[in-house]
Amino acid sequence: MDAASSTVGVEEEFLLADPGTGAPASNNAEVARTAAESGINLKLELTRCQVETNTRVHSSTAELIQELRELRLGVASCAEQNDARLLAVAIPPTVPHHFPVTDTPRYRRIEENFGLLAHEQGLNGCHVHVAIPDRETALQVSNHLRPWLPLFLALTANSAIYRNTDSGFASWRNILWQRWPSAGPPPYFASTDDYDAMVAMLLSSGNILDETMVYWDVRPSSRYPTVEIRVSDIPATVEETALLATLVRATVMTARMSLEQGIIAPPIQDEMLRAAYWKAARTGIDGDGVHPADGRVIPVRVLLTELVDHIGPALEELGDHEFVTGAIKAVLTRGNGARRQLEAFRKHRDVSDVITELATATLEGCHRHPADFHPWAIPTADHHCSHLSTGEGRPQIPR
Repeated sequence: MDAASSTVGVEEEFLLADPGTGAPASNNAEVARTAAESGINLKLELTRCQVETNTRVHSSTAELIQELRELRLGVASCAEQNDARLLAVAIPPTVPHHFPVTDTPRYRRIEENFGLLAHEQGLNGCHVHVAIPDRETALQVSNHLRPWLPLFLALTANSAIYRNTDSGFASWRNILWQRWPSAGPPPYFASTDDYDAMVAMLLSSGNILDETMVYWDVRPSSRYPTVEIRVSDIPATVEETALLATLVRATVMTARMSLEQGIIAPPIQDEMLRAAYWKAARTGIDGDGVHPADGRVIPVRVLLTELVDHIGPALEELGDHEFVTGAIKAVLTRGNGARRQLEAFRKHRDVSDVITELATATLEGCHRHPADFHPWAIPTADHHCSHLSTGEGRPQIPR
């Protein structure tokens, strides 16, 4: 598989928060206008406290990281100019009074048809697009990716605190997101005809209003020649987003290599996949996970090792093996967004500590110069870069 043909792009959704209280700030249109004046194209999301950034298409992880840094810095500045703070968090930690819907015809139509689901949103994810030659390939690749979706969720979980309390889950966003009729893991599709028939049923029944409301966690993109992976919370830091994008990209490449060898993904039982999802949302990286293919209950860090072994040739082709192993070691050591939220909250049971921690993580490493990029230079607990190799050879994922 040629790495040059498997380019990647990333969409990140953010919360706009009041700088004083941390409550959702309903001024995404104003922030977007300021961003446009700075040459940044922000997308408005369903509720007025959300904005979304979109990267260019990339073949280099280092270049992707640099653009993600620039976007977060730029949008944070635009938010500040409009009395808001940019937070990379998957769900507002405070008690929101309400989530006013963004005033566009499409979002108003969603509000009319889905009631409180539209008003209880404020959910922020990260979507990774990987180039694919055609829809049939995208569907077959999606089948290969289904077993790994819970692991991507566990790695990026970043919604532990909700309504000023510990939700009991690393990703409460995922639990809330499942309420939408087309959200969650997709069915196993044998062909594009099967896929199209299912989408047609969802449309005719009113479960969705248009094809962009096919919210499955992996799907052929309705806008680009890509397969789109949508399972993750918005990661706390740029480096974690880049780690997710690289893992997804290499998993897609591995799936395409399997398809070229005539290997079709075996069906995974829906019940097994749901169990793996629930476990990933519950514990994140700090505990056991469920392998959907065989039901094994094993530590998430071991599942991560199995994934890296599985996609190893693709990572070597990309030149990103050292980056991935080092970045995984760093996030397991420092903690993902969920662990950082919980650690901050448990100090004084004060959500303001969580907001401060999230604000720090959102721009962590973003002031670094492009030349400072190192394959495994990831910020650690004191927010400085450190060399995370084990001393000899390639960095190893701690088991």
